Amino acid sequence: MGTDISGFIEYRAPGDDQEPVWFGAHDLSPLNDDVRNYDAFGCLFGVRNYANFRPLAADRGFPSDASGELSARFAQLAGEDGFHSATWITWAEVNAVDWDEPAEKPDSRLHQYRQTPSGLRMTGKASWSAEFAEAVGLERGDVREWPEGAEWLIGDTLYRSVTIRRGDAVTETGEWRPVWEEMKGLAEQHGDDNVRLVVWFDD
Repeated sequence: MGTDISGFIEYRAPGDDQEPVWFGAHDLSPLNDDVRNYDAFGCLFGVRNYANFRPLAADRGFPSDASGELSARFAQLAGEDGFHSATWITWAEVNAVDWDEPAEKPDSRLHQYRQTPSGLRMTGKASWSAEFAEAVGLERGDVREWPEGAEWLIGDTLYRSVTIRRGDAVTETGEWRPVWEEMKGLAEQHGDDNVRLVVWFDD
């Protein structure tokens, strides 16, 4: 079973009584059309963190001062099975990220490559491969940590232990770009600390 992300962008501005309050701005789903990028989930929020990042904003919970629109939606979802890991991140935090920062240790999944006329081509990542397990003597369910750069050529597949960077998980031109652009535009009006993305996950 997979894990999906949902969320909402909010901004903070003076309300009717001039005290700052949060307002709903944009649903996440029309901006981010790849709902199962686990490397991004791990990098940003610590969910499905197979790549072993230090998460930027994990387990903060649902904000108590959320906008009325978002609070109403969250209340409807809170009783559903499989719903978990609500958290939030501000544009100030996103804007300060070092996207060249590597994960804390190599990816838990070995990266798989095939040789092509133009060189090695990555074909996927595997937390378990029967072919690899048989070649190196692993039993089903064994968990191993492999050193960075270790590799095995098995048949026509190269298995390699790789540590990825934040910028590999959340690419500059990938599915998170429209989200960042929306948040940046709101931050130019309201300030970096006054724009945030609230997210939650379901299995």
